[in-house]
Amino acid sequence: MEKVNKYNLTDGGILNKLFLVALPIIGTQVIQMAYNLTDMFWLGRLSSDAVAASGTVGLYMWLSMSFQMFGRMGAEIGVAQNIGRGDRDKALSFSQNSILIGVLLGTALAAVYITCRRPLVGFFRIQEAHVAQDARDYLAIVGIAIPFTFLTGAVTGTFNGSGNSRVSLLVNGAGLVLNMTLDPLLIFVAGMGIKGAAVATAIAQAVAACLSLAALFKAKNRPFPVMRLTVRFKKAVIKQIVKWVAPISTEGFLFTFLTMLTATFVASYGANAMAASRVGSQIESLTWLIGGGFSSALTAFVGQNFGAAKYDRIKRGFRISSAMMLFWGAAVSFLLYFGGRALYGVFIPDNSDVVGIGAGYMRILALCQVASCLEGVATGSFRGQGRTIPSSITSGTSNALRVVLAFFLSRYTSLGLTGIWIALAAGASLRGAWVYIWYVFSKKPVQNTPAIT
Repeated sequence: MEKVNKYNLTDGGILNKLFLVALPIIGTQVIQMAYNLTDMFWLGRLSSDAVAASGTVGLYMWLSMSFQMFGRMGAEIGVAQNIGRGDRDKALSFSQNSILIGVLLGTALAAVYITCRRPLVGFFRIQEAHVAQDARDYLAIVGIAIPFTFLTGAVTGTFNGSGNSRVSLLVNGAGLVLNMTLDPLLIFVAGMGIKGAAVATAIAQAVAACLSLAALFKAKNRPFPVMRLTVRFKKAVIKQIVKWVAPISTEGFLFTFLTMLTATFVASYGANAMAASRVGSQIESLTWLIGGGFSSALTAFVGQNFGAAKYDRIKRGFRISSAMMLFWGAAVSFLLYFGGRALYGVFIPDNSDVVGIGAGYMRILALCQVASCLEGVATGSFRGQGRTIPSSITSGTSNALRVVLAFFLSRYTSLGLTGIWIALAAGASLRGAWVYIWYVFSKKPVQNTPAIT
């Protein structure tokens, strides 16, 4: 009984429960970032052009996350709310249907990426022909792994929603160790170059997916004692998942697509600017990996307490998370502003031009880190209640304004590339402040999720 209660987020100390869920999720976020950092670290020793090519493809992999949300968030919200209500049969149904959705969407998207890689890479109008070819090769290989990442995402959502996020940490950790081992062997020893990095990533993600399934069926603290994947889609469950996740998916798609538009502005300044942008986004992940971890933890925490109608507990969890994220955002701001040059030197040690561009980028991005952290708190709290529209509105509007501002400042002022960095920081600040204020002044949550029969 004690082990069952351990993952019950509706009772016990709020801070302890938040850390119980958040720390493994943050660890998983670190691992996801480390996949990219590992590739970038070794490719940086190959050439800055290789970093630019993988960075271009990274935007499409990021875009795929908006579709992965149907499986992950469908499971996370559905499992959390129904476990909070004490209805594990409905929680199981949400998990099963979310996994099936994830696999089907992942397979379809992989086919699109592989067959249409030439026009997809051509979208960025990369100036260097060899960089564009490397990007096409990289996309063709990592595209194969997309169904596996979607499967892992849905299983991760199931475990997170149940309050047990440790299993996903262990599974993704095993994949990371494999990726870190294979990267230098395939890139340099086997002489595969950038293709080697792509193969290493694909193999690691396939192994992680297999381990995820094994955990779902065999782990000691698995969410459901009996799990079957050979089930039919349940219309009412699918309808509810789409209602929850369509705004989140649209938000993610628009965010990434608009980021890709901004990247075309950056690409016009050459491969060094693209490399600086690629490295900078990974360094800035110090914010989103912690903020995203607490956001997912809050989705599970708020979801279970929402299902149990414990609204005062939701309010206290929001306040505690806000205080912690405020501190973390300030710490990251300090690091980026004063240590950006040193951080870039780790990944691009032999290109002073990229390091110089990146140092200026980090000083500007330092200004929006607090708002980005608070955005995660509000977004996770909204999503736990099944209220996914507010963050979609704030994100879509802010990111659209960011693109307009980036275009204007880079083309019609003397700021040039710096104008793009300013637009990115301004958009993030507006987005974070807006959704946080919206949540603070929103009405008391009310149970409005229809019963799934």
